[in-house]
Amino acid sequence: MSFSEVTKNELARVVGPSSCCRLAELAALVKMGGSIQIRGKNRLALNVGTENVAVARKIFLLGKSLYGLRSEVLIQRKPRLQKNNVYLVCVPSQSGVKKIMADLGIIDETGRLHVSDKLKEDLVRKDCCRRAYLRGSFLGGGSVNDPAGTYHLEVVAGSEKHARFIGRLMRKFHLAPGISRRKKRYVVYLKESEQIVALLNITGAHSALLKFENARVCKDVRNHVNRLVNCETANLNKTVNAAVRQLENINLVKETIGLKNLPETIREVSELRLQYPDVNLRELGQLMFPPVGKSGINYRFRKLEEIAEKLRQGECERHSSNTLIG
Repeated sequence: MSFSEVTKNELARVVGPSSCCRLAELAALVKMGGSIQIRGKNRLALNVGTENVAVARKIFLLGKSLYGLRSEVLIQRKPRLQKNNVYLVCVPSQSGVKKIMADLGIIDETGRLHVSDKLKEDLVRKDCCRRAYLRGSFLGGGSVNDPAGTYHLEVVAGSEKHARFIGRLMRKFHLAPGISRRKKRYVVYLKESEQIVALLNITGAHSALLKFENARVCKDVRNHVNRLVNCETANLNKTVNAAVRQLENINLVKETIGLKNLPETIREVSELRLQYPDVNLRELGQLMFPPVGKSGINYRFRKLEEIAEKLRQGECERHSSNTLIG
C-alpha cells in the first residue's frame, strides 16, 4: 500500500467536530469528483467518484448523516492495464438532493444550476471548516510521495479557479503552495518537507505525519552520514595524493643533490616523511622536536616543492641540450 493510500485511509476515518465541518468536507469531495444528472423536470441526481473505497464509504456516510440521503455505491472495473477501480457513490433523485446542492452552491435558491465555478465562501468561513475542506480536497484528488524518496504533495483540481481557491485556503495556514497546469487540469503542490508535515497536521493525518517524520529523520541522518563519509574520503585522498607528491620530491632531491644539502628544517621534515609516509601534516609536525604546527610543515614542503621543480627544469634543460648536440 502506497503512502498516499495510507494517508487517505487515515483521513477517511477523521470526523469533523461539527456539522459545518462535515459539510465543508463533503463540498470538497463533491467538487473534486462529483457530477450531476438531470432526470426529467426538476429531478436531479448526484454522483461522486473515487478510487479509494474508504473515501467512498465516507462520502456515503456524510450524505446520510447530514441530509439523510439514500445512496448506493457502484464499482466500475477498470481495464487490466489500469490498477484501481472507481467507486461511484450514486445519490438518486430524492427530497434531500436539492437541499445538499443548494448548500454546496451547485444550484441557487430558485433551483437553477450555477453556470459559474464560484464556490460558496460561507462553507469555509471558520478555521475548522477550512481544515475540513482541505481534507476533502486531498481525499478527492490528492497524493503524497513516500518520504523515503522526493518530497511532493499535490492536489489535482478540475479548474484554475478551484486550484487557486485551494491554494488560498492553504495560505491561510501559512503554507506556500505552487500551482501549475497539467494537461486540462491544475495542480496545487507542496515540495518542502516542513510544509507537507504542516498540511498533514492541518488535515488530521497524525499517524501519517509520524511516519513521514520518521522517514524524513532516517533519510536526513543517512544523507548526513554519506556527506561525512564523502568528506572524509575526499580529505583522505587529498592527504594521500599530497604525501605521494612529497615522496616524489624527496626521492628526486635525494637522488640528485642528496638530502644532506637541504636546509636543516627541510631535511628534517623530509626524513620524517620517508619514515612515516602515511601520516598527515599535523601528525608529522607532532613527531618533530620541538613540535611544529600544520602550517609550518606545509610551508617546508612548499619550499621542498620549489627545489624539486628547479631540479626538474634543470634535468629538462640538460636533456634538451643533449638532444640538440646529438
